[in-house]
Amino acid sequence: MLCPCGSKADYADCCGPIQHGTPAPTALALMRSRFTAFTLELAGHLLRTWHPDTRPKRIDFDEGFLWRRLQIVDTVRGGVDDTEGIVEFRAIYSGPQGTGFIHERGRFVRVDGEWLYLDGTVYDS
Repeated sequence: MLCPCGSKADYADCCGPIQHGTPAPTALALMRSRFTAFTLELAGHLLRTWHPDTRPKRIDFDEGFLWRRLQIVDTVRGGVDDTEGIVEFRAIYSGPQGTGFIHERGRFVRVDGEWLYLDGTVYDS
């Protein structure tokens, strides 16, 4: 199966290993795995990769929403040797009211060798 993150790689070679415990090598790889987790409704992965200072107690998925595509807009740092990074993205979805997207500039930090999602600024669509 092609990975839902849009990398054109097989899920088993892309987001699958990260979702099964292999640390993401970059903030971008973690962002892609988190988008895939939304498409597959993998709340455990989302919570595990969310910084404890900003992590919600639980994830509730919206019924009737299908996450369609991830578009990477920009990245700043977040590489294999960095401790922080930014990934700006658009996540396109279909929902009960039609098609739309979320545009966010997400902040990521590396804690004990693992990338975590810290928070983000969401822009009006």
